[in-house]
Amino acid sequence: MSMRAPKVPTGEALEKLRSEAHAAIRELRQKIGRLEDDSIDLILRGARSHYAWQDKPVPHELLKKIYEITAAGPTSMNSCPARFFFIETPEAKQRLAKALKDKNVDKMMSAPATVIVAHDVEFWKELPFLFPHEDRRPFFEGKPEHSEVTAFRNGTLQGAYFMIAARALGLDVGAMSGFSNKIVDEEFFSGTTLKSNFLCNLGYADETALFQKLPRLPFDTACQFL
Repeated sequence: MSMRAPKVPTGEALEKLRSEAHAAIRELRQKIGRLEDDSIDLILRGARSHYAWQDKPVPHELLKKIYEITAAGPTSMNSCPARFFFIETPEAKQRLAKALKDKNVDKMMSAPATVIVAHDVEFWKELPFLFPHEDRRPFFEGKPEHSEVTAFRNGTLQGAYFMIAARALGLDVGAMSGFSNKIVDEEFFSGTTLKSNFLCNLGYADETALFQKLPRLPFDTACQFL
């Protein structure tokens, strides 16, 4: 069900909202100019992809908080096409296991939760709520290829935001692509406009299963100044 479009502010009300937005970002920049190195290590530089897990549940309130942080991240036209499905019950895990490569089944089954990061190819139907000041639906309506590309790109961004948010709140993650999107879509999204992107195990990791961190490309190989 589409959300009801909010009333679009105009005139003095719009100027007030803009001034408040300007003040908020200035205040934030004055409060914290950058993350300290320990925080950067936690969310990216020192973080690892995990595949073994402690038998410790993840509270639903924490998952909701992760989504709230994720939803704040930027997407094209504030389109927010990602949809997150938390696979927790034994029954749901058995359904998901049908789609996984054999080596990934144990990783998923032992995780407290596995998130199906999906996207809605008809995300544009929510634009009157998400982007109320201008009707951008004609950019996508009747244009399935453009809608799919936009949904996939921005849904992938949101999936990355989700992983960083989870790490920032003290959880560990292990993204997986070793599965059949076709089987996941048939099992969970049949008859809908949703498509799966990737999976992400989520919980409190057993770090004793880790091996050494693999190398990354150096700046001069991956980057250029033009």
